[in-house]
Amino acid sequence: MAETDLLPAVARDASLVMTAEEFIMSERDEGGLTEWIDGRVIVHDMPKEVHQRIAGLIYFLLSAYVGRRHLGRVIIAPYKMRATRNGPVREPDVLYLATEHVDRLTENVLIGPADLVVEVVSDDSTARDRADKFDEYQDGGVREYWVIDSRPGKERADFWVLDATGRYRSALPDADRAYRSSALPGFRLPVDWLWQVDADLWTRAQELLSAD
Repeated sequence: MAETDLLPAVARDASLVMTAEEFIMSERDEGGLTEWIDGRVIVHDMPKEVHQRIAGLIYFLLSAYVGRRHLGRVIIAPYKMRATRNGPVREPDVLYLATEHVDRLTENVLIGPADLVVEVVSDDSTARDRADKFDEYQDGGVREYWVIDSRPGKERADFWVLDATGRYRSALPDADRAYRSSALPGFRLPVDWLWQVDADLWTRAQELLSAD
C-alpha cells in the first residue's frame, strides 16, 4: 500500500503527529487526500482527472436523487468520517447519510458510519480501498460500500452490502448492468455510465429522478 508519510521529510513538522481530535479540528491543507491513522497524519497522492470525473458523476447523481426525495445528505471529499470510536479518520470520496442519521454530522467530521460510502480507486489506493477501508467500514457499520476502479484499462465496479451478521456480501448489477442500491432504495446506477466521458449528466439525472 503506497502512502506518503509526511514525517520523514527533511523539514519535520511535529504537528503532523497529533491526536485524532487535533486532526479533526485542523484546517491545514496538505495538497492531497489527508487522513489520520494511528496517531499520524497521512497525505495520499493527488487524484487524477479521471478519478475526479467519476467521483463527481456519482456525487451528482446521488445528490439529485437524494435531494429530490428528501432522503438525507450526500457529501463529496474533502470531509472527514470516523466510522468507529477509536479508529482511523478517513476522507471518503463520496458518502450518503440517511435522514435519520444526519445528527451524526458535525462541522468538521461525521461521527459514526455513513449509510453508503463510495471510494474511487487511484494508482496508490488499491490496497487501502479494497482491504484497509473494507475492514474498517464493515466493522464500523457502513451499510453499503462501493469501490469504483477509475484506472484506464482496469475499469471495474464492486458493490458490497452488510448482511444480517454484520459482514459484507457482494452485490451484483442486474441483467441490464444497473446496480440497485440497498442503502438508498429505488436508486439504480447503470454501471457503464461511469466510463463514458462525454455524458449529458443532466439528462441522466432526469432519467434517475423519473424512475420509480
